[in-house]
Amino acid sequence: GLYGLVGAGRTELARVLVGADKLLSGRIAIDGQPVRIRSVEDALRRYRIGYLSEDRKQEGVILAHAVRTNIAITIWHRLAGLAGMVTAAAERAAAAPLAQQLEIRTPSLEQAVGNLSGGNQQKVSLAKWLAANVDILIVDEPTVGIDIKTKSYIHQLIHELADKGMSLILISSDMPEVLGLSDRVLVMRQGRVAGILDGAAISETAIVRLVMGTSEEAP
Repeated sequence: GLYGLVGAGRTELARVLVGADKLLSGRIAIDGQPVRIRSVEDALRRYRIGYLSEDRKQEGVILAHAVRTNIAITIWHRLAGLAGMVTAAAERAAAAPLAQQLEIRTPSLEQAVGNLSGGNQQKVSLAKWLAANVDILIVDEPTVGIDIKTKSYIHQLIHELADKGMSLILISSDMPEVLGLSDRVLVMRQGRVAGILDGAAISETAIVRLVMGTSEEAP
């Protein structure tokens, strides 16, 4: 879990990790090995990293496009035929199992995502990363602006994905969400790591102290 006040640098960190913004200092390592991530495509293709953006309508989904296209977009390179074209049939075949698995409520896979509810748009955004079978998924404010039922479903899905071996980085301003889902919490303050809490050390009091700068916890 990544926690901090608005402006603490959580999203900025995530964007660097997925190659959306340039790394200016420091290093990125995966399984202890230094890596250089040059772009979002690089993050996905070479390092199997996905990013569920907090800005769902601008970066998470393409509102005017069909559900099938939004889900399949991360694997177009796999679906392309000899001529380099991706057919609607190929998109449907890839998208249908995930739409069913995530219980996406839509009249059909041809429905424009902009016509779906916020919760179902978020499920579509999640589905595209499941289609890509990423090893690391960064989820930025995954339950903001969605209904309680979908929020509970996404929490359950995060647990299930972690149990299956996927590494998840949760960015959230929802304290109960962070406490309920995180095995480790990295607290950020003014663009820096204020401290890291593991296991039994994770508590609302400990997190707040790090956020406010009143803890002796070493970064």
